[in-house]
Amino acid sequence: GDNQDSSGFIKVIKKFMSAVTRIFHFLARMPLPLMQRLGAALGWLVWWLSPSYRRNFKANVQAAGVAWREARPAVAAIGAMVAELPWVWMRPHNAKLDGLMKWDGAEYFEAAMKAGKGAIIMSPHLGSWEIGAQAIAEKFGPTYGPMVALFRPARKAWLEPLVANARTRPYLDSAPTSLAGVRTLIRALRNGGYTAILPDQVPPLGQGVWAPFFGRDVYTMTLLAKLAQQTGAQVIMTWCERLPAGQGFCMHMRPFDAPEMKDTSVSPEEAAAAVNRGVERMVLDAPGQYLWGYARDKQPRAEG
Repeated sequence: GDNQDSSGFIKVIKKFMSAVTRIFHFLARMPLPLMQRLGAALGWLVWWLSPSYRRNFKANVQAAGVAWREARPAVAAIGAMVAELPWVWMRPHNAKLDGLMKWDGAEYFEAAMKAGKGAIIMSPHLGSWEIGAQAIAEKFGPTYGPMVALFRPARKAWLEPLVANARTRPYLDSAPTSLAGVRTLIRALRNGGYTAILPDQVPPLGQGVWAPFFGRDVYTMTLLAKLAQQTGAQVIMTWCERLPAGQGFCMHMRPFDAPEMKDTSVSPEEAAAAVNRGVERMVLDAPGQYLWGYARDKQPRAEG
């Protein structure tokens, strides 16, 4: 009986995954500006339907000292980001982003790569970070080789085939979120390559330290600073701005020259605080595109 039950369950899951994949493929063919507008409406719908989300969102904005009128557009922006995912994940590998992406500061990235020390793209939950990684790999891959990034498998099994298409694109290589994956990143950077890291993601227990972020101590990854210190790679503050619907995106890149990124004698806490200050600078440049609903001050979970 147990075997029959489990095989029946697996069949149901497979049907569900197949249906979701078909829906994603269908939505991926919709015009991107339309999906962004629908997403903006979705963002507000979730806002009104979830009191806990509203509370968390507003508490994070208040803690950051950001005026509500500046952060308010993020309600719609977060919905737009979600609605973009089918298009971002499912678009054909040979489809180019050329006409959709403007660049502001690409010369800083190219200077770092030409210096031969490699580059670490420091890109928080700001703007359209999913499309940002693809755009960087597409623009710079032919000259500087693939971008190597750490990717944790999707938590939901039905998401995995969808995410896999996004993570196996030309010039975009993935490494597992493990010690072996970190070693892969170090090798890539020492060979003058480049990687991208979400610096405001809450890391698993044991992989971070407590450091201030907008006036509150939050559990902050130590990986980014360690990679920079050990390899001499240039850290580049990067975020992909979503322009008004129909106008595409703009990638902003600036060198992050905090001394803590070079000095191995500083404590992990000092280095993490410097990383958080860099994230704060980017968020304050565009508070209307930050993922304010993300529980940045949550307790880290045990890896497992």
